[in-house]
Amino acid sequence: MNLVKEPVIRPIQATDLNRIWELMYKEAQPEWKQWDAPYFEHRAMSEAEFAHIADTFVGREDMWVIEVDGTVSGTVSYYFEDAGKEWLEVGIILHQSKRWNRGVGTKALTLWVDHLFRTLPTVRVGLTTWSGNERMVRVAEKVGMQLEGRMRQVRVVRGERYDSIRMGMLREEWEDKRKRNVSN
Repeated sequence: MNLVKEPVIRPIQATDLNRIWELMYKEAQPEWKQWDAPYFEHRAMSEAEFAHIADTFVGREDMWVIEVDGTVSGTVSYYFEDAGKEWLEVGIILHQSKRWNRGVGTKALTLWVDHLFRTLPTVRVGLTTWSGNERMVRVAEKVGMQLEGRMRQVRVVRGERYDSIRMGMLREEWEDKRKRNVSN
């Protein structure tokens, strides 16, 4: 049996930059992009192009790496939808399909949401995906998010129409969930 260690999330370090380039920008049509907002264009870039922006990744508060078994395997991120910083959205990408369907994404997103609620004054953490990415919807539900909105048939992927799905949770829901998990 091949046991996978628990994922770790941490800030991006300079030693991660080559791996970040390999996972995110090396390929023109990476497999992960079929699921991560495939309706938005992905642009590959050479190592030399990436070198010009690489340092902007180091130490960012809004993007961390997911490390599994000592290897950077993905990223978690956040951004605010509004200028008042009330509407926080998160993202997660496991760039390697061998990490999919093993609970890694759920564990990493749980760590990220917990980190955000502990370090930011936000009242809500949300996630937006599309109805064709059923794995991401399940991960959000496992973390404790609920459906907040469905914009019907607004995403076109490979010629088919899908819904845009908005999921989220409030700080008090997260705190209640943490209390229940501690008492179990």
